Amino acid sequence: WQLTVDVTRWPQWTPTMTRVEPLEPLAKGSRVRIKQPGQPALIWTVTTLEPPALFQWETRLPWGTKMRGTHRVIPIANRCINHLELELSGPGAWSLGVFCAPMFGLALWLENRGFRRAASRD
Repeated sequence: WQLTVDVTRWPQWTPTMTRVEPLEPLAKGSRVRIKQPGQPALIWTVTTLEPPALFQWETRLPWGTKMRGTHRVIPIANRCINHLELELSGPGAWSLGVFCAPMFGLALWLENRGFRRAASRD
């Protein structure tokens, strides 16, 4: 869970994030500016923060599509499962999802691999 909410450190262990800059302390309703490789910086708003299990945030893309990222930590004995989801809704969601599915899948895989490596070091 500590890795999940320490968003400013994400660029240290995942290539999918160039910069993560909280605009306020991380809480429901707070905003975070995220810069990812090859994309403009986007403002993400925290919609759910339920320690130590669930963190969600969302952003709006220029053409009105909403993107929600879900980070779920599921405890199992002395370990956990880190479950990541990306959900698109609104205008253009279906087209964007079909077109970008391979890129989104790779990004989620890389982020989860980064979480795993960082957790084994900490």
